Amino acid sequence: MKTDKKQNTAGAKSSAKFRKVCWVLVSLTAAILLVIVLLLYKPAGYSCPEVIGADSKNREVSSYLTHELLPQIYNGAQRAESFDLLVSQKGINHAIAGSTWPKEYDGITFLAPQVFFTAEHIVLMGTANLGGVEFVVSVEAEPAIDEQGMLNLRVAKVMVGAVNITPLARVIAQSSYRKKLEEKGIAANPLRAKIAASLLNNEPFEPVFKVPGDGQKVRADKITITNGKLVIHLVPVYD
Repeated sequence: MKTDKKQNTAGAKSSAKFRKVCWVLVSLTAAILLVIVLLLYKPAGYSCPEVIGADSKNREVSSYLTHELLPQIYNGAQRAESFDLLVSQKGINHAIAGSTWPKEYDGITFLAPQVFFTAEHIVLMGTANLGGVEFVVSVEAEPAIDEQGMLNLRVAKVMVGAVNITPLARVIAQSSYRKKLEEKGIAANPLRAKIAASLLNNEPFEPVFKVPGDGQKVRADKITITNGKLVIHLVPVYD
């Protein structure tokens, strides 16, 4: 009898351990599947990059840049007074799509991204292909001009699917920035260097830009972002 009881007790313990192991395995599997689903999540409003982009054989400089955006800047600067530069979400996406896509960096292929202007935010969404698996990457920036008139293009959030990877992305971005500094390649274009330092290393810079065509300089002193459009208030600068 005692032997039977010991066997029953041992059997019960063994059964309990087995159920526990099964529960852990099921939980881990569910967690992994959930992570995969979150990583593969595609945000509402994001459409397939292939639909946006033009045929690579027929690519040309965006008419939005040449016929709308650049004339706004040039004509505004010629008046020698402050003016508003209006950047439309539709127009900037047309310009992006007209570039050469896909692009490849470090073994990751990026398809044509989309820009969304929302209240006080600029959101860039694009598809990254890694080993045949596609993920939607979202980068949310909060451009702002401080009291000293310095512009910072602070990256507030980085998402892969529905997974927030902002802390990891900051570490990677800062490491990449330091590497580029060591290679001295980032300083080839002063404006790009300032933008990179702001985006990757949270460094503000003086928002003074040369107007294409005549060398006139303008300063951005206010940025307003609403749904579908970005408005930059520009003031002429005289040396």
